[in-house]
Amino acid sequence: MVSRFSFLIAAIWMLVGGNAHTVITYPGWRGDNLITNETFPYGMQWMYPCGGMPTTTNRTKWPITGGAIAVQPGWFQGHATAFFYMNLGFGTNGPDGGPPNMSNPMVPVFQIVGPSRNPYPGTFCLPQVPLPANTTVNVGDNATIQVVETAVHGAALFSCVDITFALPEDVAEVNSSNCFNSSTISFNSVFSVAQTATSSATRTLASVSTLSLSALLMWALL
Repeated sequence: MVSRFSFLIAAIWMLVGGNAHTVITYPGWRGDNLITNETFPYGMQWMYPCGGMPTTTNRTKWPITGGAIAVQPGWFQGHATAFFYMNLGFGTNGPDGGPPNMSNPMVPVFQIVGPSRNPYPGTFCLPQVPLPANTTVNVGDNATIQVVETAVHGAALFSCVDITFALPEDVAEVNSSNCFNSSTISFNSVFSVAQTATSSATRTLASVSTLSLSALLMWALL
């Protein structure tokens, strides 16, 4: 099933070319929202919370202990960097049969860096994304993973996958074919530094620090 899905994603990328944005390649995707038309003149992916896609009834199994999330960050011409958020929404008692909110971050925000201002090449994967802090789930519980890509101009792209929590052995295998990191994409962490201005007021400034992928993954698991 995973290999068929990967083939489908590759086909979509070939069809939409430079108009594509974020695709969740593992564990799955709500559906193809790489669409720009009269109804969505700026594209569907700008729409909160899931890029204009309704909740699916064909859910993907994801481990109760947390698991992998792989993303093709998209052909986004002119943007050498982007911020990424990965959130979890619990239950089905919200709008459209989905979660009431997506306000449970699983990892700290991080930045990806491409080799140039040309479209991002390749894929990145976090092999063990934990559950949000202080949360407990049971086998059979439903939730939605939300991946948000924030461009340098501040606009956000939304993609989701609806999941059902399962035992790890009942989840599609994670391997080098569906969870890998392209050498052309690197990572930065995002943090705050308190600085004292001349007026003695304290300002918090967003900063970034270059990290290797392995350091990012270890930090995300803390």
